[in-house]
Amino acid sequence: MGTSSWSFPGWAGLVWGGRHAAEVLSAEGLPAYARHPLLRAAGIDRTFYAPLGAEAFALHAAQVPEDFRFLVKASQLCTFPALRDGTGRGAGRENPRWLDASFARDAVVAPAVEGLGERLGVLLFQFPPLPRTETRDPPRFAARLAAFLSALPRGPRYAVEIRDGELLTAGYAAALAGAGAAHGFTVHPSMPALEVQARTAPVEAQPALVVRWMLGHGCGYEEARDRYAPFDRLAAPDPESRESIAELVRRAVRAGKEGLVIVNNKAEGSSPLSIVELARAVAA
Repeated sequence: MGTSSWSFPGWAGLVWGGRHAAEVLSAEGLPAYARHPLLRAAGIDRTFYAPLGAEAFALHAAQVPEDFRFLVKASQLCTFPALRDGTGRGAGRENPRWLDASFARDAVVAPAVEGLGERLGVLLFQFPPLPRTETRDPPRFAARLAAFLSALPRGPRYAVEIRDGELLTAGYAAALAGAGAAHGFTVHPSMPALEVQARTAPVEAQPALVVRWMLGHGCGYEEARDRYAPFDRLAAPDPESRESIAELVRRAVRAGKEGLVIVNNKAEGSSPLSIVELARAVAA
């Protein structure tokens, strides 16, 4: 389990032994984060917006123990059909890198594998809400996804996270299975409940469990950020989602699966505290 990032001053007393600026934590906080007994993983999200070279990945790897794992988000150039700006909003022009396996191999997979080595847990291809031209034909999306995943280099563990419920079909699950990729379970208002996702993509059929607890129902990212900052308390407890994730974890353990659970501050207000409560739920 781990969090989406590690640069939050509000975690003083939860992760940090004092108050530190976000810039200091971003550059130097990872070794302290990795000493927390429950924080055995971390998400690297900034790679969604801009590529990271092997050297930068290697710096992260050097700061954590051998059993620590990273979930790396692939570039949005791989997962959205139009070019998007630095905030992730669409710019309207056609994206020539959309589902381009050769680009993904060179710009996404190779640097992460070289830099992180065994500490690379999962490469996640997160598809933002797609245009209606894509979502109205789930079989076509599944076929294109299958071709893309099958053309990626073998070895790394891949996962796919979608944000359009209509794409969660048997064909989508088959595309993942055929390429040995995992469904990225996500708690997000745009997607059906985890139990519904697990009916189409059973935990036991996945090569590994990949879960991201992103956002509680009822508010957007900006609203949640403003309401929950500085992320030092469970401002909006969500026991239902917590128990649903715990059940996925229990199913994975019973099936002998490894897995990663990544928690965002905007899920309940403080991802380290969410992870403590999630660990208690799993243990119970």
